[in-house]
Amino acid sequence: MTAPIEPGRAQPPPEASVGELFGEISRDLSTLVRQEIALAKAETTESAKKAGAGAGMYGGAGVAGHFVLLFLSLAVWWGLGWLLGGEDWPALGWSGLIVAIIWAIVAAVLAAQGKKKMKQVRGVPQTAETVKKIPDALKGEDRP
Repeated sequence: MTAPIEPGRAQPPPEASVGELFGEISRDLSTLVRQEIALAKAETTESAKKAGAGAGMYGGAGVAGHFVLLFLSLAVWWGLGWLLGGEDWPALGWSGLIVAIIWAIVAAVLAAQGKKKMKQVRGVPQTAETVKKIPDALKGEDRP
């Protein structure tokens, strides 16, 4: 009784030599390795794009945070100048504070979006799963 032939899978002739069998195994293993490399490249590219977007958001949050410090410093500066120097420039201190608050909101939004993007980075889960199956495949076992 012969084993059923799987669709799309060539079966070696019953009288195949050891060399032919090793040749087929070598070709199958080579194909498997190429497919795993292609899968790893695709997953890595996807993860890198998400990580790049998240890093960009963190960078934007850093710039916005810098502006928060800059405008808060200006507000404190002008506010103290108003307190110490009189009522010559009272509006300048408050306007600096308003601009700093706006930059703080921008920084918070960018940081939240960056964090969300970074949580979407998954690495290469499918490649890791299929690579685990290679040793069993070489042994002739089928691992679910």
